[in-house]
Amino acid sequence: MAEDTPPAATTFTDLALSPELVKALAKQGATEPTPIQALAIPHLLKGEHGVLSAETGTGKTLAYLLPIFTQLDLGLRATQAIVLAPTHELAIQIHRQCTDLSQHGNIPMRALLLIGGSPIDRQLIKLRFKPHIVVGSPGRIEDLIRMGKLKANSVRTVVVDEADRLLVGETRGTIKSIMRATPKKTQHVYASATQQGEALEYMQAVSPGFTTLKPSEDAVNTDITHAFVVCEPRDRIPVLRKMLNAMQPERALVFAQDNALAERAALQLDHHGIAVAELSADFEKMDRKQAMDDFRSGRVQVLLASDMAARGLDFPGVTHVFNLDAPMQPRAYLHRSGRTGRAGQKGVCITMVTPDTERLIKRYEKDLGITLVQVDVREGKVYEVR
Repeated sequence: MAEDTPPAATTFTDLALSPELVKALAKQGATEPTPIQALAIPHLLKGEHGVLSAETGTGKTLAYLLPIFTQLDLGLRATQAIVLAPTHELAIQIHRQCTDLSQHGNIPMRALLLIGGSPIDRQLIKLRFKPHIVVGSPGRIEDLIRMGKLKANSVRTVVVDEADRLLVGETRGTIKSIMRATPKKTQHVYASATQQGEALEYMQAVSPGFTTLKPSEDAVNTDITHAFVVCEPRDRIPVLRKMLNAMQPERALVFAQDNALAERAALQLDHHGIAVAELSADFEKMDRKQAMDDFRSGRVQVLLASDMAARGLDFPGVTHVFNLDAPMQPRAYLHRSGRTGRAGQKGVCITMVTPDTERLIKRYEKDLGITLVQVDVREGKVYEVR
């Protein structure tokens, strides 16, 4: 198991990507690689097994998709890559990224989404067109391989996204079954924000010699303004409402410690005429999809979510992050705040703290090397407390 460190800043062209891919990325607003992309792409292009370890929202999806696209044999009518995801929402997001790259770069690549809960008959019909890439849930993909409908003998790369969730419990055996169906020389790529013991043991056993690809943790996004407001627990939602009205964010992501708090906040904001969607881990699949679609399309400007509900999902264009509670760990704070200030854009993160949790602010500043400014809201304006 080797570990690499980030290279110097580079461009997508320097990473040996095709002009079509560079063009597609530019249309998506990506003009230079993120640290995990600059680090991972050269290794994955060599066919190495790799573990991409970086926070959610740092560009891991493109870090493994771009090498896959680069190495596709578009003239070969066969599936050459399998991407496995723990949730339908994440699989849909990855599939959407595949189709965006194909359309924006005018690349004649076929990608197919294979998830449970969708009619298998339609998926069987689409498999006849021999997709180059399949993205989906492990259970459905394993079933199709066992049925002989999804041929894995030409697969060159298997990606396990959110590996810390998929390589535990029953799903672990499903992943192993899928990998057994692929050629021995198939490249294994694991993506995760964290590395847990059981998942790491699997990687070491199944993908010996893998390279851990992890950017330096010292890099904190300087495009984000950090602030906090002190209030009593009962006042958090009214303060949030006043700040949203005062700041009029283009797209705001609001984190709550649990689904109950998120639900209360959503109801109160909606009552006061603020367009809001709630993303709950308890919601049915269609309700979650509707919330994400409303937020991405701009039909609502505010999305309320718990950490668990938003895990693994990428929401581009977030201008503001609000924390209704202060995360106990600095890394958790960094993870939340990193949802804004992306792709060279400026972002703002405001955290609600109570008199009992105000001590966490100094911990963030010390451990992360950042400065949080105390603010308050009054008469429709947010101002700095001196």
